[in-house]
Amino acid sequence: MKIGFIGLGIMGTPMALHLANAGHTLYVHTRSQVPEAIGAAGGKRCDNAAAVAREAEVIFTMVPDTPDVEAVLFGENGVASGLSKGKVVVDMSSISPMATKAFAKRINELGADYIDAPVSGGEVGAKAGSLTIMCGGDEAVFERVKPLLELMGKNITLVGGNGDGQTTKVANQIIVALNIAAVGEALVFASKAGADPAKVRQALMGGFASSRILEVHGERMIKRTFNPGFRIQLHQKDLNLALQGARELGVSLPQTANAAQLMQACSAHGMGELDHSAMVKALELMANHPVAPD
Repeated sequence: MKIGFIGLGIMGTPMALHLANAGHTLYVHTRSQVPEAIGAAGGKRCDNAAAVAREAEVIFTMVPDTPDVEAVLFGENGVASGLSKGKVVVDMSSISPMATKAFAKRINELGADYIDAPVSGGEVGAKAGSLTIMCGGDEAVFERVKPLLELMGKNITLVGGNGDGQTTKVANQIIVALNIAAVGEALVFASKAGADPAKVRQALMGGFASSRILEVHGERMIKRTFNPGFRIQLHQKDLNLALQGARELGVSLPQTANAAQLMQACSAHGMGELDHSAMVKALELMANHPVAPD
C-alpha cells in the first residue's frame, strides 16, 4: 500500500520503519529532518502534510499533543486539504478524547475515515513492534487498517467508537503513573531504611507486588538510567488530560492528581525531558535521600 506517516520522533521513526520494511511505500513529513533510516528504507519526503495525504491511502499521525494533531490535520497544508474519499486517517498520538471525536467528525465530513489508535509500550515497544494499540472507530475501517497496525504492535484492541481509544490510553497512563509512584515510594523507603534497593526489588519481583513497572522502571531507579523512553513532560500532558476529563465527567481522581504533582515537581527542577521513571526524583527530594547514588 501507499502509506503516509507524519511525526518521526522517538516513537514514530521505528513505527514507520516497520511499515516500510514490510514492503509498503512510505510518504513522510516531520517538523525536523527526516531520519537517515527512513530514507534508507525508501521513505519519500513530502513538503507538507497535505502532500502526504494526496499520495497515501492510509495516513498515520504520531505527534505530541492535541494542538499538534489539530494543526497537522486542519492547519495550512494540513492532511484535510489533501484527503479524498475512501482514505483513512489513523492518529496514534495520545490526545484529548473529546477533541478526537470532533476531529473524526470533520474528517468523516470530507468522505474519509478516522481511527484513533494511541499506543503503549514506549520506545522499546516501538522498536520491537510489540506496542499495545488501543483503537476507536468503525469496525469495518479498523479491520482495513489492522494488518498495518499488526506490523507495529501485538495487543491490538478495538475498544469502541472514535474517542474510546484515547479514553483507554488516558486510563493506561493513570495506571502507569500510579505504579511508578508506588515503586518509587517503596524503593525510597527501603533505601532510607538501610536495605539494598536492588535486593528489595529482586525479592518483590517474586511476590504479589511484582509488576512490569517494578521490573523495568524499578531497575531504572536503582541504576539511575533516566534517558527517555517516555518523557516526564509527555506523561504529565496525559495526566492533565485525565484530570481535565475528570472535571468534565464530575469524578474525582485523587491519586492521579498526586502523581501529576510529582511530575510537576520534576519539571520545575528541570527534569521534564527525563524518562517518566525519574518521577522518583521528586520523592527523593522530599526524603532528602536517593534510592541509589547517581
